Amino acid sequence: MSRIEIQHPHGKTPAQSRQALEEVAGKLSSRFGVRHRWDGDTLAFDGPGVDGRIAMQPGVLHVTAELGFLMSAMKGPIESEIRRVLSERFA
Repeated sequence: MSRIEIQHPHGKTPAQSRQALEEVAGKLSSRFGVRHRWDGDTLAFDGPGVDGRIAMQPGVLHVTAELGFLMSAMKGPIESEIRRVLSERFA
């Protein structure tokens, strides 16, 4: 198993963050086939070989993801895509 951890700063309100994270979840879904659901202020996502969370905190998003054996080989592209989309939505 491989783990992704990202701390991404932001200056959005909670409502703006939630809307932007819905867009991020849509990108992850279309690109990697993951499902998502909200648990309070945390967006949980899972799919074939991936289980993760994006926690909204004041001024920062905390992304954690566990990748299964086969997805571990794609850790670099997955992490790059998450960082790219977060930078795009939380610039």
